[in-house]
Amino acid sequence: MWSDYHEYTVITPGSSTRGARRIVTGNRSQEDYYTSDHYASFKLVNYSC
Repeated sequence: MWSDYHEYTVITPGSSTRGARRIVTGNRSQEDYYTSDHYASFKLVNYSC
């Protein structure tokens, strides 16, 4: 699924570390996903809202 991807940290206010929140982008599917639990689950980013 994630053969070629990039991850970006989502800043967590009040956290002194990177935390668990990430945006993950994949080149093959050209879709972006959000995870708030460091890859335990993903939500597709909806750009139409």
